Amino acid sequence: MSDIIQLLPDSVANQIAAGEVVQRPASVVKEMVENAIDATATKVTINLKDAGRTLIQVIDNGKGMSPTDARLSFERHATSKIKKADDLFAIRTMGFRGEALASIAAVSEIELKTRREEDSIGTNIRINASAIEGQEEVVCDRGCNFTVKNLFYNIPARRKFLKSDRAELKHIMVEIQRIALSHQDIAFRLYHNDTIIYDLPKSNLRKRIVNLLGKNINQNLIPVEVETSIIKITGYIGQPKFARKTSGDQFFFVNQRFMKHPYFHKAITKAYENIIASDTIPAYFLFFEVDPANIDVNIHPTKTEIKFEDEKSAWHIIHAAVRESLGKFNIVPSIEFDQAGAIDIPALLDEKEADMSTPSIEVDQTYNPFEIQGDTQRNYRPSNQVNNPQRFENNRNNWNQLYDGIEKERVDQEIKANLEAFEMEMPDVEPSESFFSQEEAPVQQTLDIEEDTQLGRFLHLKNKYILTPVKSGLMVIDQRRAHQRILYEGFLQLVKTQQTVSQQQLFPHTIQLGVMDGEVLMSILDDLNMFGFDIQHVQEDGFIINGIPSILGKINPVGLLERVIEEVKTRPFDIKEEINNYVAKVLAKSSCVHSNMPMKDPEVQQLFNDLFCCQHPTISPWGEPVLKIMPLDDLDKFLK
Repeated sequence: MSDIIQLLPDSVANQIAAGEVVQRPASVVKEMVENAIDATATKVTINLKDAGRTLIQVIDNGKGMSPTDARLSFERHATSKIKKADDLFAIRTMGFRGEALASIAAVSEIELKTRREEDSIGTNIRINASAIEGQEEVVCDRGCNFTVKNLFYNIPARRKFLKSDRAELKHIMVEIQRIALSHQDIAFRLYHNDTIIYDLPKSNLRKRIVNLLGKNINQNLIPVEVETSIIKITGYIGQPKFARKTSGDQFFFVNQRFMKHPYFHKAITKAYENIIASDTIPAYFLFFEVDPANIDVNIHPTKTEIKFEDEKSAWHIIHAAVRESLGKFNIVPSIEFDQAGAIDIPALLDEKEADMSTPSIEVDQTYNPFEIQGDTQRNYRPSNQVNNPQRFENNRNNWNQLYDGIEKERVDQEIKANLEAFEMEMPDVEPSESFFSQEEAPVQQTLDIEEDTQLGRFLHLKNKYILTPVKSGLMVIDQRRAHQRILYEGFLQLVKTQQTVSQQQLFPHTIQLGVMDGEVLMSILDDLNMFGFDIQHVQEDGFIINGIPSILGKINPVGLLERVIEEVKTRPFDIKEEINNYVAKVLAKSSCVHSNMPMKDPEVQQLFNDLFCCQHPTISPWGEPVLKIMPLDDLDKFLK
């Protein structure tokens, strides 16, 4: 039997390595920009065509390379960063493995022009799918000029799975954000299809954050600074009132390298405990300086996960630093008992020194202006009421009964029409699932509304759940999910019938956005206008909200738009696929009533009626159950 183990060809090995390093165009941008930073560049320019599918060009003014180094840089595991194993525990550069250029060259057509300061002439190298096509001398500026064309052209399956241009561009912008935040001493420019997206001059950290994320964030920032023998922390955290329900503005950096660390994230959120809502996330931009020997950056191919030698101590230091900053800038509420200008309340005088006499005016506490006393008529009733009070009481009762009948008949007819219009069976909900036991029950259950429900008997529990009796037991409705379903179907119906109505704002609202948020809004602007929004792009990062969908009623349009942007920004989706459906879901989620929001009885009744006019009242737009039924049998068992 012949041997079956063999060495892989370099081209195949490089493609396998590329699968780990080069996942999408953003991966190429990240690797090449980090190489420019390691080459001590002070200016980096990135040019993109079709979100990197057609062209990625990175130009820097760094040290450049000699002809020999330029050729060797495309070999696997060829690096100038490490020479022995111990160097892995003293890494301060962005790249070190020597895999990036070899992996990129394996899945694209790449060209490099580079020159050192001491050289009079540069080097031009062309590589196609790891094969060298040519190397010659060329006149070029100092530094490196990498051009990557037709990414994944030789792996059609990988290219097919790339998302839309806007989605891929968003990933590239995220990478540039992370790199630019940690290197404020470097100027960055990002162009897409000859349109400038980022123009970031050299600046301090605060100005770099503002240039990336928009002017509105400037008032949100609270400085953090602490230095210990274990870790040094600098940067900014966000004010509690600006905390959002979605992530996006959370950044950790270790020795200028971006990292993700759920354990340290918990330290931040714990510091904000009882200051912000439990379902919101504060912004933070924190930079850690740690001895490289105390961390391991070589545990993941993308180098975004870093292992700390003493994570527990670092956790407590981070938590304490954030709490200290919140307290120092009076974010944590405090009571000041010794304040200038406080009201001086005089002490109570001794009884011997004070005249504690009673008021001289006496008031008849038993006086009733409507009571007939003797010959004096102290009342304001008409004369027929005074002469015949029993007749007055009878007339009043008759009038009340007349209005009660009319109101009851109207309410009953409205609910009956809603329920008869929808013969509901509940396959999407699991009403048979016991609240108190795991016994099996029939898969389907028909909903029969009790007469008590038609009279409007609801219990609004903890401003979160609506409870109402049904023949088979007790129905429990989640008010937030129910309102999401109502709004979601309402939005889709308006778009379908092209009957969207915009409620114009008496005073239009202006919103300033960062470049990335502005791109997200521009990508869905036409779709938002279809739903009844009237939004105008007026300048580089400014938008005017002239109108909102009338179905939303009274709502803060700026807050709503920010929530929509955050939702779209943090959830991956292809803008070409079902965008109307997605925007309707996001709008419904962003504008619905929330848990712990009080509702009056008529509002509860209206929510119930509207829910059972929906096509799918049992499930929210996001696939969560809207209601469940607690069977009578379970109630009986619970009370035994």
